[in-house]
Amino acid sequence: GVEFEWFAVDEGELDLGLVGGEQVAARHDNVRGPAGGERAMAVFLSAAVANALALRIFERGGVAAVGLGWRAGAGRNLLLGLAGGLASGFAVTGLPALVGMASLHADAEARFQPGSLLFVMLVMVFGAMGEEMLFHGYAFQLLLRKMGAFQTLLPVGVLFAAAHANNLSANWLSFFNTFLWGAFLGFCFLRSGDLWLPFGVHLGWNWSLPLLGANVSGFKMVTTGLRLDWHVGPLWSGGDYGPEAGLLTTLVLPVLCWAVWKSPVASTRPDLFDTVEE
Repeated sequence: GVEFEWFAVDEGELDLGLVGGEQVAARHDNVRGPAGGERAMAVFLSAAVANALALRIFERGGVAAVGLGWRAGAGRNLLLGLAGGLASGFAVTGLPALVGMASLHADAEARFQPGSLLFVMLVMVFGAMGEEMLFHGYAFQLLLRKMGAFQTLLPVGVLFAAAHANNLSANWLSFFNTFLWGAFLGFCFLRSGDLWLPFGVHLGWNWSLPLLGANVSGFKMVTTGLRLDWHVGPLWSGGDYGPEAGLLTTLVLPVLCWAVWKSPVASTRPDLFDTVEE
C-alpha cells in the first residue's frame, strides 16, 4: 500500500467513523464585522466539541489525540506550514503585481487600522483550526486508517470543496481548487502525522491573501488598507472570489505539495493509529 514514514495502509478492523461534524459549513472567511468572528468561532467550537466527545466516548482520550499534542517537532511543523502557506499566497498576489499582471493601490474605502488587522488574523486562527479539526480530525483519521490514503483524501477533499461551494462568486474553478486544497491539506497530515503542519499551511495561506488586498474565498477583508487590481481576466485572477478561483492557484498547489514533500518535516505516528490497533 501507500507508505509514509509512520503510515502503511492495511485492512484494519475498525468500523467506526464520525462524519456529522463535516455538515457544518466552514464559511469563516467573511470577517469584516462581528458576524464573521461569530461564524469562525462557531466552526471552531463545533469542531472542538465534536472531536472531544468522540474521543472521550470511543477512545477515552483528549483532543490532543487527533494530532494537537505539543510534542517534539510540533513547532517545526507549524513554522514550516506557515512559511509554505505564506509563500504560496504571496506567489499568487505579490508575484503577479511584480510582473504586471496586477497592481497594488491604497484602498480609499478601507484604511489600515491595526485593530482590524489583529482581529482578522485572530479570527483566521480559529477558522483554520476549526476546519482542520472538522476535515482532518477524528473522522478523517479513522477513515484513513481503515480505507487508506487515496480512498480518504479524495472524498474528504470533495467535502471540503462543498463546504465552500455557496460562498460569494464561487464557480467551477473555485470548487476544483478548493478540492485540491482539501486533498493537499490531508496530504500534509500524512506527511507529518499531526495537525500542526496542515494548520500552519492553511493559516499562512489565509493570512497572506488579504495582506495584499486580495479576496479570500469570495470575501473582502480589511487588513492593510491595500487593494489588488488585476490586469488579467478572471480565469487567472479568480475574479471577485479571489485567487482561489484562478489558474494561478491551480499552478501553485503542485509546487507547494512538492515543497512539503521535500521539507524536513518532523513525522510521527498519529496517536489514534495506536489506539485503533489495540
